[in-house]
Amino acid sequence: MKVLVTGAGGQLGTDVVELFRSSGHEVLGCDRNKLNITDQAQCNQVIETFHPDAIIHCAAYTAVDAAETDVDGAYHINATGTRNIAVAAEKVGAKLVYISTDYVFNGASTTAYREYDNTDPQSVYGQSKRAGEILTQSLNSRYFIVRTSWVYGAHGNNFVKTMLRLGQEKPELQVVNDQKGSPTYTVHLAKFLLELVDTESYGIYHASGTGECTWYEFTQAILKEAEETLALKVTAKLVPCGTDQFPRQAPRPTNSVMDHVSIRTNGLTDFPHWKDALLEFMLNSIK
Repeated sequence: MKVLVTGAGGQLGTDVVELFRSSGHEVLGCDRNKLNITDQAQCNQVIETFHPDAIIHCAAYTAVDAAETDVDGAYHINATGTRNIAVAAEKVGAKLVYISTDYVFNGASTTAYREYDNTDPQSVYGQSKRAGEILTQSLNSRYFIVRTSWVYGAHGNNFVKTMLRLGQEKPELQVVNDQKGSPTYTVHLAKFLLELVDTESYGIYHASGTGECTWYEFTQAILKEAEETLALKVTAKLVPCGTDQFPRQAPRPTNSVMDHVSIRTNGLTDFPHWKDALLEFMLNSIK
């Protein structure tokens, strides 16, 4: 299969390119230098020339707080850029995988979000990603919308790497304990995309680590593995706190947990538990 990956230099895109290539697919990895997704003519030219069977659209504006004041910037990439990819994909008959987010929900539910629950994004980032979903559904006939959450991996900066560093530097760490979600390891997400794109089971998917935790509980597990698995010296005392102690420009979801109904009903392989994924990441990625 010929596969084009946007955002190929990013945290998820890097793992997607590596995994798809090692699985025998012909992959064109496009970072922002090779493909400006906001340039419609360039999208058409690159995609028509390569003529992929599938496009994994990882490129996105992900600066959640900055988006609150850079509204046009967020929509330019997450909406207009996605439209350009969706239109070009449809022209060549390519399957399109759009990577989306738990931020399309309002985060106030007392239960896990299912794929076809009503969306209600509260931040500009979430609203712009929801716009990308709508454009994908409207403009492409062979689409997979894949919503994920709390992503971390070997490439780029992320919460796990930050907590590992701060845990060895600080005497005390305050971490929010009133937001819950499901951490997702990029390698496992890439493996899911590899399986998904080989099907014609189009639609919306929730794809995250199984189980749930708060950011505080996640950090507890990170520092525990750092000491026990990696033999690192953790100096920080971990202290739980509330969201109100860390005011941010964009509102954060209280509940980011997503139910994997589509994975189960389509007979696809579900994700490992987030604790098992964290251990795998530690063993394979932290030197």
